[in-house]
Amino acid sequence: MRYITLCAFVVVALVLTACTGGGVLPYTLAAESMLPEFLHDAAPTVREAYRFAIENAHELGNYPCYCGCGKMGHTSNLDCYIQNIDEVSQITFDQHAAGCGICVDITQDAMHMLREGRSSAEIRVYVDATYSAFGPSTDTPTPEG
Repeated sequence: MRYITLCAFVVVALVLTACTGGGVLPYTLAAESMLPEFLHDAAPTVREAYRFAIENAHELGNYPCYCGCGKMGHTSNLDCYIQNIDEVSQITFDQHAAGCGICVDITQDAMHMLREGRSSAEIRVYVDATYSAFGPSTDTPTPEG
């Protein structure tokens, strides 16, 4: 019986390692409980993108958005998710990304490329090349490195 349990554990561990591209993700996601009520029925990719934005604001701020949200005052893809994080880490969410596929696609692409080990600069080049046809960019400084 122990042998079967051990074999099952090894198989599960190998599957999980394969699914994460090596085991350890290069980023963390916020807990589901941190998500605002307006995301209760949102698609899993949207919820995951918001969870990424909460825990990886510094990273997501490196990438522009190309959905036209610069007209709303957004300066990066991060602004599509989060309006403000105050001095006690209280988050004011932006609902924009909950209804915008371009915002979420940019974030999902960044997450995927981070899992591949790509740098912020490489991801930025990809985002610019892939999404510039959709609309004007937010005024996002280029990351170093």
